Amino acid sequence: MSEWVALIIAMASACAVVMAVVVLRQRRPIEESADETPDVIEYITMMIGVVYAIVLGLAIAGVWEARGAAQDDLFREAQSLREISDRAVIYPAEFRDQVRADVDTYVSYVVNTEWSYMQETGGITEKGDQLLQKLQNDIATRSPASDLESQGYQPIMDRVSQASESRNSRGQNAGPTMPGVVWFGLIGGAVVTVGMLFALQIRRTPRELTLALCFSVLIAFLLFMIWDFDNPFSRSVSVTTQPFEDLFPSLNLGG
Repeated sequence: MSEWVALIIAMASACAVVMAVVVLRQRRPIEESADETPDVIEYITMMIGVVYAIVLGLAIAGVWEARGAAQDDLFREAQSLREISDRAVIYPAEFRDQVRADVDTYVSYVVNTEWSYMQETGGITEKGDQLLQKLQNDIATRSPASDLESQGYQPIMDRVSQASESRNSRGQNAGPTMPGVVWFGLIGGAVVTVGMLFALQIRRTPRELTLALCFSVLIAFLLFMIWDFDNPFSRSVSVTTQPFEDLFPSLNLGG
């Protein structure tokens, strides 16, 4: 089922629940006038709404920051590998081609194989670790044969370390980032916040129903947005392999 279909169903369900509760309440005799709602109930309702708005804002900021960090890590990984390939020009042709082949093999594997695995399982593969380790070993175990190679050795190794760190960060960020207890609070808070509407003696007037439905739809949409951003490498607004595709056009990764 498409995520957008799930969003529509969630919003429609929120509207249906509000409508059902309003209709059922109207069928029961109401002894208290809607114009005589105690001030304390209005105050509590307002405070609950403010507190829940703060919680929602923090949750949205958290998942957005996690997605941004994942995107930065991916770009750093791709950029480091691109620089390794470019800096390999200091080596003799045979070893230069070997280094570049190691980089291309790793990049192709990440985009064509590991990426789908990461989306499905929320983790990275041992094969990817082995390919990056091979690149590191090939460079680290070769003794510099000239002053130029000696000068270029440490910068290249720094880029390999940076790529490895970015890969590890990508593995840690794969999968949902929000703890279950936070989701419990978000969903429970939504139920309480929407439920407090009925403490204000909402009636079936078009204006009140419209406001209640819009409020419920907004809560459902925000929760869906948090869920969608919660996994940086999956779902509809996920981080893509575009940095690899842009920095390694010769591999035709987007094809």
